[in-house]
Amino acid sequence: MKFSPALESATLIKRYKRFLADISLDDGSERTIHCANTGAMTGCADTGNRVWFSTSDNPKRKYPNSWELTETAAGHRICINTARANQLAVEAIEKGVISELNDYAHLQTEVKYGQENSRIDILLSSELKPKCYIEVKSVTLLDDKNTGQGYFPDAVTTRGQKHLRELTEMANNGSRAVLLFVVLHSGIEKVSPALHIDASYSKLLTQAQQNGVEVLCYKAELNEEEIKLVHAVEFSN
Repeated sequence: MKFSPALESATLIKRYKRFLADISLDDGSERTIHCANTGAMTGCADTGNRVWFSTSDNPKRKYPNSWELTETAAGHRICINTARANQLAVEAIEKGVISELNDYAHLQTEVKYGQENSRIDILLSSELKPKCYIEVKSVTLLDDKNTGQGYFPDAVTTRGQKHLRELTEMANNGSRAVLLFVVLHSGIEKVSPALHIDASYSKLLTQAQQNGVEVLCYKAELNEEEIKLVHAVEFSN
């Protein structure tokens, strides 16, 4: 996925009200931009970080600029726009990057399913195999011990817990169910559930796996010009 128009860079002043951030441009002027990330963003939003933002041509937007990338003091690049995870997953599936999800004839997004009024991120189908329900989650929380260990979630997520229950139901009904972690942090080399943050999610994930839900983790290569999923990384409970 290439950024068009090109991203612009600035320095982060602060993130606030969950959806907003103030930045300082290179000419010294300040601007408020939209932050498409409802998580805690631990380690991703420190004052003074270099950030990159996109610009929308939608005249109805109050804040036309969206925060896309951060570079931390340690030099790690992070995509903080969680909407990009689904886009990257679709692109990678269509290009055959995620080998475990090859050989499906049809791909749909945001399809209603389950007993809890959910929408599956990606639904793959083919005449010769069961439907494949894929829930996509972005991973940006890096362990502060600099071991390459990443965690999901970065805050308690009742929505994520619901998604695990829905995937488990699909697996029990004979469909294929996949939880796809999209790693959007250059410093993360392996992923685990964040038991220390959301014990209920961790427990439900273990139960989901025991009921046939598959877990896949793919890492993105990211810079201010392009983001793309490139290879699998390890997942462990």
